[in-house]
Amino acid sequence: MNIFGSLLAQPKTKGPQVQRQRRGIEIKSNREIEIMRQASKIVGTVLKEISQMVEPGMTTLDLDGYAERRIRELGATPSFKGYHGFPASLCTSINDEVVHGIPNKKKVIREGDVLKVDTGAFFQGFHGDSCITIGVGDVKPEAQRLIRVAQEALFKGIEQVKAGGYLLDIAGAVEDHVKSNGYSVVEDYTGHGVGRNLHEEPSVFNFRTNEMPNVKLRAGMTLAIEPILNAGTKQTRTLRDKWTVVTIDKALSAQWEHTVLVTKDGYEILTDRTHL
Repeated sequence: MNIFGSLLAQPKTKGPQVQRQRRGIEIKSNREIEIMRQASKIVGTVLKEISQMVEPGMTTLDLDGYAERRIRELGATPSFKGYHGFPASLCTSINDEVVHGIPNKKKVIREGDVLKVDTGAFFQGFHGDSCITIGVGDVKPEAQRLIRVAQEALFKGIEQVKAGGYLLDIAGAVEDHVKSNGYSVVEDYTGHGVGRNLHEEPSVFNFRTNEMPNVKLRAGMTLAIEPILNAGTKQTRTLRDKWTVVTIDKALSAQWEHTVLVTKDGYEILTDRTHL
């Protein structure tokens, strides 16, 4: 796996992860949380606007230009652009593309596409991070179901978030929902902590594992929870551009992500788009 081509969605690797684990998990102060609310609101606003404007015939570069302009208009800078050399403000991954699709003027969005749009905003020293999956126009029932189950899996995971809970509570809830619906969980990429850095400790797995400590959640932690589901095998490969990840069997893939704050009573979805 190309480490630097895998860092927008956290790669499941041991060496670099262990090094980051030693730095510890940041607990945000009330002031820092308020800044993260603003950063995350910018992300939510941009993704909501994109979801409302997407239509067949647009290119993924059209969306990227819009996103960068809006993020800057709202007082932030794009988190992804330049991150380990990534050339855009959005990741736009279509159909069998799993993550890290690079926006391109030749990449035309078509009727029935399953479009993943992932972005982040850096505001006053902190990041917000979120991803949505859009069914473009008239989408086949099997694609609609994949998109729906992926979003349900995100919320099944979020519902486990509370001070005193554990990371693998999130992982188990996601995994159980995905597998009970006949889909596979992509294991090559995980969620992550988010804050001053786009990727922080801890890794937020979407499946049960003994590879990392089962961290106890504390109020003030901020997590990017991001289930990635494939309609076929969980196996993926990276294309020659060293960024775009695809399913090896060309099956569809869907992803949803929210930045979530652990509170003493449960959770707050910082990138929530419901009331924007």
